[in-house]
Amino acid sequence: MPPNLTGYYRFVSQENMDNYLRALDINVVLRKLVCLLKPDKEIIHTGDHMVIRTITSLRDYVMDFDLGVQFEEDLGPVDGRKCQTTVSWEGDQLVCEQLGEKRNRGWRHWLEGDQLHL
Repeated sequence: MPPNLTGYYRFVSQENMDNYLRALDINVVLRKLVCLLKPDKEIIHTGDHMVIRTITSLRDYVMDFDLGVQFEEDLGPVDGRKCQTTVSWEGDQLVCEQLGEKRNRGWRHWLEGDQLHL
């Protein structure tokens, strides 16, 4: 059974973020800005429903979704895209797949001890 990710997770560190964002074809200005941010995450996980709030000094970003159900995600504030997003479990990892104008987009969240990794 997948873990319940409910909790507030404080930013600790990031490694290789600029290269990761470059591989996603994020423009240099946005890459530099993202690398300066130290986002916290607040997750509310109730059964098959989740709310993930990414909290930064610039703005918050909220994802509100049901696991395994595709929804339209508006990433306009992030990088100007809209996509069809599905978030589901692969073992103990929460996996997001984004389908749209850019291929191979998404993310993974998983716990190691009490630390959330992305």
